Amino acid sequence: MKRKIIIANWKMRPNLRESQNLVKGVLKYLKKSKKKKKLSKLDIVVCPSFTSLSAVPQMSKFKVLRNVFLGAQDCFWEEKGEFTGEISPAWLKEVGCKYVILGHSERRRYLSETDEMVHKKIKASLNAGLIPIICVGETLDQRRRGLKEYVILEQVSQALSGVSIDKKQKIIIAYEPVWVIGSGHAIGPEEAEYMNKIILQRTIDLFPLDVVKNNIRVVYGGSVDHDNVKSFVDQDTVDGALVGGASLKAKEFIKICEAIC
Repeated sequence: MKRKIIIANWKMRPNLRESQNLVKGVLKYLKKSKKKKKLSKLDIVVCPSFTSLSAVPQMSKFKVLRNVFLGAQDCFWEEKGEFTGEISPAWLKEVGCKYVILGHSERRRYLSETDEMVHKKIKASLNAGLIPIICVGETLDQRRRGLKEYVILEQVSQALSGVSIDKKQKIIIAYEPVWVIGSGHAIGPEEAEYMNKIILQRTIDLFPLDVVKNNIRVVYGGSVDHDNVKSFVDQDTVDGALVGGASLKAKEFIKICEAIC
């Protein structure tokens, strides 16, 4: 059985000081939790802004809990070069990152990030030893036009076609219907299960079955909170959650983690 994973995407919300305080709060509630033993069986990923990446692990002393990991919110597809303003995946690895979020709908929307760009970033991240968290999801317009399955299949195909994964490499795919992000209204868990099955079926077309079973996890994201998260991860194909706004309050975030233990 795959380990469940909870990923906190802090977006461009807390600044450096606020990020440090938030990590302190997360660790405080983790240590006080009555489910500490069960929480140790859960992978917890914290993804602050780039400017907080170096300070957060120093402040948090993540070694206190071996299942808490650092992630980034994006990276570039080259290790080095004349790419002003970009961040190398090798640099993320250097500052202690294990995970990196790629292809988030906000980057696709506001920065015109394409499937081809996401594909190149995935390859670069894997080469740097990072675990990519690949975001896929349909817009409300695409959903209304009956295209949600097509959109997801196309995004997964474009992201992963031609990508090779060895036994030590991992990939996470996060299904985030764009129209529910930040709305406070999640989709039904049965629909998340249905969409995850579509995602998994496409990965089986692209990779050997043992790679899909052992190296790929699929999670749900979109208005996740401590009241609804268990209904999602109780589904057969949902291996965890990508959490946005609810991860910005330490106590709420730990309640989400506790809810699935």
